[in-house]
Amino acid sequence: MKSSEIIEMKTPDLKKKVLDLREELFMLKFQQATGKTEGVEKCRSIRKDIARILTILKERATAEAK
Repeated sequence: MKSSEIIEMKTPDLKKKVLDLREELFMLKFQQATGKTEGVEKCRSIRKDIARILTILKERATAEAK
């Protein structure tokens, strides 16, 4: 997911997306533990997407506070 796509999304949608990505990350970690994995790349990209979204949400929160 690109930053430009994230910026265009609304705040409630971003919060929902973070929850969905965290759930997906949990399932991938569970699959890795059982030996049925899609690879480390997928986990890494999901973690980065979560970080991007949380950064945008934090920026919006600080902008609203001012």
